[in-house]
Amino acid sequence: MLLRTRLFGKSYQFKDVKEVLAKANEEKSGDSLAGIAAQDMAERVAAKVVLSEMTLEDLKNNPVVPYEEDEVTRVIQDAVSMSEYRKIKSMTVGDFREYLLKADGQTIKEVSRGLTAEMIAAVAKMMSNLDLVYVSRKIENTATCNTTIGRKGTFSSRLQPNHATDDVNGIMASVMEGISYGVGDAVIGLNPVADMVDSVSNILCKFKEFMITWDIPTQNCVLAHVTTQMEVLKKGVPMDLMFQSIAGSQIANEAFGISVPLMDEAYSLMQERKSSAGPNFMYFETGQGSELSAEGHHQADQLTMEARCYGFAKRYKPFLVNTVVGFIGPEYLYDGKQVIRAGLEDHFMGKLTGLPMGVDVCYTNHMKADQNDLENLALLLAAADCTYFMGIPGGDDVMLMYQTTSHHDVAAIRTITGKRPIKEFADRMEALGIMKDNCLTEKAGDPSIFTIAG
Repeated sequence: MLLRTRLFGKSYQFKDVKEVLAKANEEKSGDSLAGIAAQDMAERVAAKVVLSEMTLEDLKNNPVVPYEEDEVTRVIQDAVSMSEYRKIKSMTVGDFREYLLKADGQTIKEVSRGLTAEMIAAVAKMMSNLDLVYVSRKIENTATCNTTIGRKGTFSSRLQPNHATDDVNGIMASVMEGISYGVGDAVIGLNPVADMVDSVSNILCKFKEFMITWDIPTQNCVLAHVTTQMEVLKKGVPMDLMFQSIAGSQIANEAFGISVPLMDEAYSLMQERKSSAGPNFMYFETGQGSELSAEGHHQADQLTMEARCYGFAKRYKPFLVNTVVGFIGPEYLYDGKQVIRAGLEDHFMGKLTGLPMGVDVCYTNHMKADQNDLENLALLLAAADCTYFMGIPGGDDVMLMYQTTSHHDVAAIRTITGKRPIKEFADRMEALGIMKDNCLTEKAGDPSIFTIAG
């Protein structure tokens, strides 16, 4: 394995695979903050040259966090299909990029079982934005909870009815408004202010009651900590999806208050007591930079650590996964250009890992980004067959205080692309008069539809 190259009359020497991966990454403020980014464009190109000539076997043999030290590494490495791995292990990263650009979606899905997170991160670094869109679009990953997400021709949305005080009446008013815009086929999922068993239980029951009363085919979820949700489950409260934020290292996951044994226990409890019908009942959120925030990045770049999140998530056969791409702030993704790149990278890596991948297309108000950056990323992800976005009134979350996609954005993406919500949900929207021929009707946006007896 060669860790040096000569470029423009200058020699570049890298100490290990981890440094090559870090310096080959596209410019990210988080990598600069960590002191691991390329010093300039020339060093970045040199690192890309070295990385392009590494084999996939080199990357498997050199995870950015050692197997003996980290349970996330062990989860990823132990899940590799050796029969698939042997087919591609001698490919260089450059060759693998060409392979993905030429292969069909089914072939890519099969070979993905032989990949580690470091391989996936490495090839992402070799790709242009158009490459990331082109390959992502070929991959179809489906999952079934109450309904099935990820089928070709569909574009789904999470109805996010957050409220500044968790007032149930306010939450349900937001639910009614969102459904009236045809949003919520992925999940009705609330970020709670209060991570308490009674509050979470009450909200889940209200969501389920609404779904049953109005025959809305979707899933319910309250995004409390997994330990809170486990206590809720033990009370017999209806829960279709279990949520947890996850990271790409054991140290960073410990900062979230989780571990592999805890998540295994939660998965088993959910499998036993869930109120949903299908085999996929977990929901995970990630975001580039979270490992650095938790001092758990092991001097690895944020893209590679993000790829490891997806390898960890795959263990639990999730129904939903999304990166909250611009939420953490400008310390990790400085501006709109970096957010757009990260969103395309994350979506590609999630899909190549085999996940039904969505994106919270978002930014914080102290970031150098604006509505146009958000909409540019949304359109690129729609072209890449992203599975789902968020749906929030006006795109402005009153509890989390960030900007994301609105109910109207979801409708616009569907109109532009010709994609529909999940079939059962779309059929119900047509029966309620909210949609017709895949477009919103004049009745759309009127939550009073749901204030009369069901």
